[in-house]
Amino acid sequence: MLDIFSDRSNRRDFLRVGALTGLGLSLPRLLEAQSAGAAENRRGARAKSVVLVYLGGGLSHHDSFDLKPDAPSEIAGIYKPMRTNVAGTNIGELLPRFGTIMDKVALVRSGAHNNDHHETATNWVLSGRFGSPFGDFPAIGAVVAHQLGFRGVLPPYVSVPRNPSFTWELGKSAWLGGRFESFKTGDPNQPGFKVQDVAPTENLTPRSAQRRQSLLQAMDGLARNIQGNDQIQTYGEFQQRAASLLLSPEARSAFDIDLESPTLRDRYGRNTFGQSCLLARRLVERGVRFVTVNYGGWDHHGNIFPGLNRKLPELDTGFATMIEDMETRGLLSDTLVVMMGEFGRTPRINKDTGRDHWGPAASLIFAGAGVRGGLVLGATDRQGAYVTRRPVSPADVAYTIYEAVGVDPHRWLTHPEGRPIEILDQGEMVRELYA
Repeated sequence: MLDIFSDRSNRRDFLRVGALTGLGLSLPRLLEAQSAGAAENRRGARAKSVVLVYLGGGLSHHDSFDLKPDAPSEIAGIYKPMRTNVAGTNIGELLPRFGTIMDKVALVRSGAHNNDHHETATNWVLSGRFGSPFGDFPAIGAVVAHQLGFRGVLPPYVSVPRNPSFTWELGKSAWLGGRFESFKTGDPNQPGFKVQDVAPTENLTPRSAQRRQSLLQAMDGLARNIQGNDQIQTYGEFQQRAASLLLSPEARSAFDIDLESPTLRDRYGRNTFGQSCLLARRLVERGVRFVTVNYGGWDHHGNIFPGLNRKLPELDTGFATMIEDMETRGLLSDTLVVMMGEFGRTPRINKDTGRDHWGPAASLIFAGAGVRGGLVLGATDRQGAYVTRRPVSPADVAYTIYEAVGVDPHRWLTHPEGRPIEILDQGEMVRELYA
């Protein structure tokens, strides 16, 4: 019988494998995605991958993409409209880099729903289905992982640096289970950034690599002896995939952002959002199907303009550079990029010089995978309060993403209790996004 604690290295490796569960990776859970959803039923997919830039807290559309300069000052705010490279399309003056890429993206000014609660709205827009604040339905990325599985050795669903979080983590896999949770990378802007348990702490010699293979074999035997444990009972079936992830130079290099030139890293912005966008590009370039870039901090109930003065330039630089970089590398043609938050902000500036939660109107950005660059879809009224043309619901956004990657939005999945549940129970594709 193999003693997996026969030396200090084996004990350390065993603990490292166990630590993966705490990071949200959970090898057997994650790796089962390979068989559960890898049928590659692509339905004429436009996109190989999706990058979702999630602006948790709710971006003020009045001060970014849907300015109302003719409204009273308590609605218009302080920013001036700025011309872009698309004739007749103006955006806020703190987004000059966006102004140079508007011909590559579609601006939707008519995102709309009726919920002003952070957690409830976030789970709604990240899943396309309305439920409780606690996440009754799996996030779009989890469903994509479930339906399409792996492409290569990297996880199919990654969050950079982590899933959105207010009072608790949001946008999770819900009843699909831990095997379809996102792999959370941590902050790529941290000095010496490494993803724990993918980047080894030591160079692997042939002997140490063999010890890790022995460890995996031991875990395989352990799994066969433990029934009913969702985290490890299926481990044996995915042993080779686990070994590939832990030992693969491809997996380690994908997360090694230091391989990028300092000049390019500077272009993205030396901040968490900029480096997260760069890491997202690296991941889709290497086959990750769905990457969520989480950039929170937009909940400006007070002092909104100092807050936007800090955050809008980071958003502008990181997002625009990612679009340009992906286009240069030929990635934009088969990667769908979506930018959204859970809602917009109130038209009227409050007594604390802030704007509050506002579900009825928000701006969204789409790009890549055949999306019509230069399109402006939908409109709001003179105060930016309500959508007056072509409302786009959370279900419509989710439907469009699923269609882009070739997942049938009306496919029925099976709940652990045995109940069939449709991926989406409403919504339609935003067809105007495509020529």
